[in-house]
Amino acid sequence: MKRHLRRIALLLFAVICVYGWGIATDSQALRDQLLRLHVVGASDSKEDQDVKLLVRDAVLQSLEEGLEDVKDVDAAMDYVARMLPKVETAANRCLAAAGFDDTVSVSLTEEAFPTREYDTFSLPAGIYKALRVVIGEGEGQNWWCVVFPQLCAGTESEFVETASVAGMSDELTAALEGDYEIRFWLLEKLGQLKNRFFPSSGSE
Repeated sequence: MKRHLRRIALLLFAVICVYGWGIATDSQALRDQLLRLHVVGASDSKEDQDVKLLVRDAVLQSLEEGLEDVKDVDAAMDYVARMLPKVETAANRCLAAAGFDDTVSVSLTEEAFPTREYDTFSLPAGIYKALRVVIGEGEGQNWWCVVFPQLCAGTESEFVETASVAGMSDELTAALEGDYEIRFWLLEKLGQLKNRFFPSSGSE
């Protein structure tokens, strides 16, 4: 009986190790394959929060054409790095056109992101590469999404196709869609743990 229980325990331990390895691999895949977008409003006033969304649109539009043919996150990072001056100019023109005196600063960085839910998928907390856009003093609420691959626009089927082209596994894609709740929960907890030990970049 003891030998039988020991075999069961060893089997369960092996399953946990394999599953845990899969979660760690998924977490690294998200870190390696995504370029996030983080737009920080000047303040929480309605005007500053409204113009934040206009700046977001201007930033995405300034990058849209060049990202159409990009196939991996390294190429996306290189492209966005070259485009930073254009992105900043587009954002500042947007602010000026809306009658705001604030200016925008943009940078490529790594920072801690909280768990975020979108219309067709969710992303767990964790440390991600990011295009960070700060308006004025950057004391307002955030807007978070993804620059590459362009996961935040489109239907559920388009999300699956985009995730597949970016190299995400079927299991990871399903977890982000909410089909594998335990897998996503573990990804979320792992990401939150990493965030605790990551130096703050001023994100909220």
